[in-house]
Amino acid sequence: MAQVVWTEPAVADLDAIADFIALDNPSAARALVQRVLDHVEQLGASPLSGPKVQAARGYRQLVEPPCRIFYRVDGDRVFILHLMRSERRLRRSNLKR
Repeated sequence: MAQVVWTEPAVADLDAIADFIALDNPSAARALVQRVLDHVEQLGASPLSGPKVQAARGYRQLVEPPCRIFYRVDGDRVFILHLMRSERRLRRSNLKR
């Protein structure tokens, strides 16, 4: 079982996305956060389950609409690095934070 580690930038990303959604629909924001947490939790048992990111070697992603969750596997740890809205383009610099 791998240990899932959330980085500070990833937590801030999730908070920002949830805060934006909460402006119009607080219950939808809470539901999204719970779905993301549940989806990420599954990485403990299956760390390689997300597809590789074409634009960034060594990184993988999960999709929990409307979010893309980027992570990296390092031994028995899974680092959650960045979350973004699905419609946005990925910049490599976001993964290096």
